[in-house]
Amino acid sequence: MQKEKRQQSKDEENDSSSRKRRKADLSKPVSFVSTAAMTEPESSRSRPEGAYDVFLSFRGEDTRKTFTDHLYTALVQAGIHTFRDDDELPRGEEISDHLLRAIQESKMSIVVFSKGYASSRWCLKELVEILKCKNGKTGQIALPIFYDIDPSDVRKQTGSFAEAFVKHEERFEEKYLVKEWRKALEEAGNLSGWNLNDMANGHEAKFIKEIIKDVLNKLDPKYLYVPEHLVGMDRLAHNIFDFLSTATDDVRIVGVHGMPGIGKTTIAQVVFNQLCHGFEGSCFLSDINERSKQVNGLVPFQKQLLHDILKQDVANFDCVDRGKVLIKERLRRKRVLVVADDMAHPDQLNALMGDRSWFGPRSRLIITTRYSSLLREADQTYQIKELEPDEALQLFSWHAFKDTKPAEDYIELSKKAVDYCGGLPLALEVIGALLYGKEKHRWESEIDNLSRIPESNIQGKLLISFDALDGELRNAFLDIACFFIDVEKEYVAKLLGARCRYNPEVVLETLRERSLVKVFGDMVTMHDLLRDMGREVVCKASPKEPGKRTRIWNQKDAWNVLEQQKGTDVVEGLALDVRASEAKSLSTGSFAKMKRLNLLQINGAHLTGSFKLLSKELMWICWLQCPSKYFPSDFTLDNLVVLDMQYSNLKELWKGKKGCWSLKILPKSIGNVKSLETLNISGCSQLEKLPEHMGDMESLTKLLADGIENEQFLSSIGQLKYVRRLSLRGYNSAPSSSLISAGVLNWKRWLPTSFEWRSVKSLKLSNGSLSDRATNCVDFRGLFALEELDLSGNKFSSLPSGIGFLPKLGFLSVRACKYLVSIPDLPSSLRCLGASSCKSLERVRIPIESKKELYIFHIYLDESHSLEEIQGIEGLSNIFWYIGVDSREHSRNKLQKSVVEAMCNGGHRYCISCLPGEMPNWLSYSEEGCSLSFHIPPVFRGLVVWFVCPLEKEDYYCFNTDIIIIIIRNKSNGIQLFEDKRTPAPWGWIRYISRSEMAMEDYCGDDELELFSAYSNGRFEHIKECGVHVIAEKSEVGRDTVMSYHLLPHPHCGSITASTPKQWSDYLFSKLHKYNLNLLLAGPRGMR
Repeated sequence: MQKEKRQQSKDEENDSSSRKRRKADLSKPVSFVSTAAMTEPESSRSRPEGAYDVFLSFRGEDTRKTFTDHLYTALVQAGIHTFRDDDELPRGEEISDHLLRAIQESKMSIVVFSKGYASSRWCLKELVEILKCKNGKTGQIALPIFYDIDPSDVRKQTGSFAEAFVKHEERFEEKYLVKEWRKALEEAGNLSGWNLNDMANGHEAKFIKEIIKDVLNKLDPKYLYVPEHLVGMDRLAHNIFDFLSTATDDVRIVGVHGMPGIGKTTIAQVVFNQLCHGFEGSCFLSDINERSKQVNGLVPFQKQLLHDILKQDVANFDCVDRGKVLIKERLRRKRVLVVADDMAHPDQLNALMGDRSWFGPRSRLIITTRYSSLLREADQTYQIKELEPDEALQLFSWHAFKDTKPAEDYIELSKKAVDYCGGLPLALEVIGALLYGKEKHRWESEIDNLSRIPESNIQGKLLISFDALDGELRNAFLDIACFFIDVEKEYVAKLLGARCRYNPEVVLETLRERSLVKVFGDMVTMHDLLRDMGREVVCKASPKEPGKRTRIWNQKDAWNVLEQQKGTDVVEGLALDVRASEAKSLSTGSFAKMKRLNLLQINGAHLTGSFKLLSKELMWICWLQCPSKYFPSDFTLDNLVVLDMQYSNLKELWKGKKGCWSLKILPKSIGNVKSLETLNISGCSQLEKLPEHMGDMESLTKLLADGIENEQFLSSIGQLKYVRRLSLRGYNSAPSSSLISAGVLNWKRWLPTSFEWRSVKSLKLSNGSLSDRATNCVDFRGLFALEELDLSGNKFSSLPSGIGFLPKLGFLSVRACKYLVSIPDLPSSLRCLGASSCKSLERVRIPIESKKELYIFHIYLDESHSLEEIQGIEGLSNIFWYIGVDSREHSRNKLQKSVVEAMCNGGHRYCISCLPGEMPNWLSYSEEGCSLSFHIPPVFRGLVVWFVCPLEKEDYYCFNTDIIIIIIRNKSNGIQLFEDKRTPAPWGWIRYISRSEMAMEDYCGDDELELFSAYSNGRFEHIKECGVHVIAEKSEVGRDTVMSYHLLPHPHCGSITASTPKQWSDYLFSKLHKYNLNLLLAGPRGMR
């Protein structure tokens, strides 16, 4: 009798333990992306009460990792909010209140009957409570699933159920409990449910699919339709869900923005499906912008909002202001979820979500829009970006092939189609559907058409945003679409400022907010489909006569219009590039009728005739490789803003970089070009000086004079008191000479004493052969506004004085200053120091104040092999060290041991790549291949993971186009504790993982862990060997075995080899000291 009780107790303990092992799964939000591995929703304890659609009852030991896990994943993926008890519950006789509430407040309970179900008193108590809810006021739906067991065994308690009840009757003296359980099983066995044995061949996948359909039909249909094949949205859905599901009493607002067709509505639907039953009411207001143009405008949306949440008709009204009052009065005490899809105007936002106080505590609001400016009140905003190439191909394949990848003989054609679509989901879907089922020759024909003619359905969608722009913004968008894609922002802004009444920064920001352009760094770009849409708008104005279009960008059209003189006064911009053509000669008479021409590009063209015939309204002239020796004196430039004439043969004017070496003077008339903002005279090495009176040009704020080295010219710069950005870089190809020759003392005359340099923000003096003699005469401390200083490639051994006193300096480059010995004084404002290839550099001192904000600080020290000391590194924390081992030169590295110790003892993260040699045989764990299993001690500082790749460096660079993913996970339950992505390296590489980087809250102390690494494309055969080594202090009973490691006791493994930080740094220094090292220090946001 006692033996049976002990066995029963053990069974209950095992069941509770299995629940315990599932606890960590609840810490992650759910992903609704069908092509990605599913993760779990956060812990039910943080869920609002009554938030569950389905309660899952199951015997953990039977089906936890198999059927129930697959069913749970399918339920969650279908947007069904499911409770699966994975918490460690008390082992007493009663079910916890938490579990009872989960049962009572779920709309449906699914009971998975398996052979061991009846052996668990916990499962039986759950069943009793489920049937009470079914038969009570709530009328909960109870759905039995008979998994590998006959319903009659449940109903009659035969088979394995009979054996279980023999034990129950022996153990429990309270016979009424056993009787109650039998009655519950009998009732459940008679319920209509699902039997796996009824499914042909016991096909579990089909079985689960049918169950999901049945569950969706039985539940209140609040869920929205989501496309079957979603790709590349898992991370974003994860982040939004995680933010909104956090249990806080405040009203949270999330904004989702992006270009039309990018997936904003889909993301909102996914998150809505996931969250909608966690609130007292929910409402999804779709297509607000378009539908609000209909009768009564926004009033129907106000009525829908009230009806969907209150579940009853509201008072009739036809005034938006009345609707605002009703929403506030009726919903301010209710916890609601509201999605406002496709907002476009502030009045729409004010009518539906005027203030947070309109909604009750813990309410959640989601806004989707093309205009990020509408999201200023949002607590969190998310921009949806285009799909990555592999994701785009996968989504395209779903629609073109009904599969995750293209058919073998369609791969190249598919890639061409995907390239045309970019990463826009809408385009991928439409074009994929267009090509579905067509023969190969039809594919080729359609793709050829697509490359030349925009697909109408896509353009119709994209035109929505364009049509919403006013006239000025439309013109700016069309200018960019036709002429200025992938052009510097500053360059574009100057032209837009001249072309329209609005501030150019506001114009670009507005277009960016509406997802019509993108600004990556300093470049303005645009999605190809948006570009084609804009150009199609221009073409439609005059489909057959390009000379009557406002903009001409097509090379064939531009040449024909000019050659045949078919231009009209409609033309505002024309771009022609004949540098690669044999025919280059055109008459200026071709431009005579284009009186409104503002924008002109004629690269390589040879113009003959009077330049008076060209428009007097020209604002932009781009004439690369201009063949003329003299700039025309009869060219009217009163409105010129940007003149770009690089690589030209001019002698008496002005723009060029390569090829204008003969230019000696600039015409005095240049001072009359009052709109000129940027003057680029780079490469005009013989230019004597700047004309007088140029200092009065208030608009001239940027001077590019690279490669001009004569002293007279440098002195003439002193008059340009409005310049803010100055570049005086030398050319590496030019003869070696000093930028400041014998008259070096003149530096004091023009920098900064007599020149109003206090406002200069950017100064570039690279490759100027600046020596110590020159820099000793210069003090930079007067440049109070300087933000960027480039001194790369010069010959000084110490920095010019005063740099440490520049309060706004954020970027300093001394790259390739091969004589520079030390960098002692840097300003606290500095965020990036480029000191690569400084062959003599021995010491660098980090600014003290930078330690407080190292998250944006970068120090580039690669190829600086004489480095001995990085002063101030000891006090830094949370930085990442990148070390690349250069084994080609086996000269002793001068990097002092203290630097290695600072890296190892400071708890920093680091990565060492291209490490020759084998792993030491005393590592804690090592295995051949890409994975291994290991344990860790209860207390440790971090882990070193070591990978060995057999590729030689030369072969590696030819082979590698991928990244390596490193994962550490709990082997028993698959919970991921760490993930990192690295650019792979040949030979060997090390990644140190600090304890703080690992999700230790999801780790039970004695669980076995697994290290796994593979290329992101799934390949792993290039990883020969991997290892894990524990970094930990010695325990009291630990003892040294050799110098580089010691032993730590472990309750299950006996002992684990480990190294103290000092032991490890000693070993690492002995490994590295004979090689040259390339070093980069970066904050947490550092590059991979």
